[in-house]
Amino acid sequence: MRDIFVTLLVLGGLPFALQRPVIGGLMWVWISVMNPHTQGWGFATTFPFAQLIAGVTLLSLLKSREKNRLPMTPITITLILFVVWMNITTLFAIIPNAAWGQWNKVMKIMLMTFVVMMVIRKREHVRHLIWVLVISLGYYGVKGGIFTVRSGGNQRVWGPIGTFIGDNNALALALIMTIPLMYYLMQELPKQWMRRLMFVAMGLCALAALGSYSRGGFLAIIAMLAFMWKKSRHKLAGAALLVLLVPLALLFMPEQWAARMDTISEYEADHSAMGRINAWQTAYNLACDRFFGGGFSMYEPMTFAMYAPDPSAVHAAHSIYFQALGEHGWIGLGLYLMLGFLTWRYAAWIVRHCRGRADLQWAASLAAMIQASLIGFAVGGAFLSLLYWDVPYYLMVAVMATRAVVAQHLAVSPAAAAHAHQRASRLGPTVESRQGKSAGPEVK
Repeated sequence: MRDIFVTLLVLGGLPFALQRPVIGGLMWVWISVMNPHTQGWGFATTFPFAQLIAGVTLLSLLKSREKNRLPMTPITITLILFVVWMNITTLFAIIPNAAWGQWNKVMKIMLMTFVVMMVIRKREHVRHLIWVLVISLGYYGVKGGIFTVRSGGNQRVWGPIGTFIGDNNALALALIMTIPLMYYLMQELPKQWMRRLMFVAMGLCALAALGSYSRGGFLAIIAMLAFMWKKSRHKLAGAALLVLLVPLALLFMPEQWAARMDTISEYEADHSAMGRINAWQTAYNLACDRFFGGGFSMYEPMTFAMYAPDPSAVHAAHSIYFQALGEHGWIGLGLYLMLGFLTWRYAAWIVRHCRGRADLQWAASLAAMIQASLIGFAVGGAFLSLLYWDVPYYLMVAVMATRAVVAQHLAVSPAAAAHAHQRASRLGPTVESRQGKSAGPEVK
């Protein structure tokens, strides 16, 4: 039944995607982030939905009469340079066969990221993109939160198998990044019962993140909540809410959860933590020795035998930063950090220029909440190999589009206001005389 449902959704949406590229772009985000076909049990689990949607979207983009151009911003240029550099480092990869296999996957993600950049241009497009992300990830958060409540927190929450967020730690980070986006949408909802439902969904996502037993996720949620409180306009009420709800959530979790979180301060005795540190040192040593890094999928015994302090402890990077460093060298790490820096600055620009303007409050709120999501990703991603996970790139697209909309609004508003003022000056006496005639005698 689930297979049929997903298939009908995709096939039913393809004609609309063929007519409007933005619909195809949003469908791609949904299928690549949520991976709904993994929730089935039959033919849908292996059906190439992503390729089908990508093909239709590209065809729609080619035949569309809309001006869907790639916005040439500093973020776009940096991403292009990063993609070009990844192609160069692949030519010098330590493990060529594995590297080219991973290159094929990453380049598809980057291609469709550029496509999404081209089609997300208006405010409603941005809002739809945020909704797609929230629904795609919130589904697993609500489901995992209910599971955590039913199990009393005694069983771990996992993501969809075979995806970027299949690991419990990756799922926790994804849910933590979703909570600020939910908060933004909650403020936009027109009905109180809708806002209450969204608040409950936020709580369930937080419980699911705790129920994953992810130590990196625990650190990320602390950083994210601290930033959300800092950006809140009601700091006293927000602090009271955190003081009330956070202890309740922590007390709900069993002793085994608390024991696992306690190992954060005792990482020297933790085999997993020491394995990650060994992988980080390997990436650093390799980048210092090889200008182009090790290329994609370099985490093999041969690489660790050459560069690891402990050659027997072969691990993946378990860090977006050391993953970029090990696979693409210092230049690759620099370009990746520049992407994050520019995205953050774009969001800060939006907040600064929209402050105090009721007509642009939506943009300021969205930019601040995307910053909160990025804080969570920056902290949690320090312990996970999620360099190519597409959600941060889609948030980058949302920030770029929002800044363009805000800049256009700010450019038009002063001119429109000046024109209205001049027109009012010319018509002022006539209007006043008309008002005077229609007002009747003055009442004293």
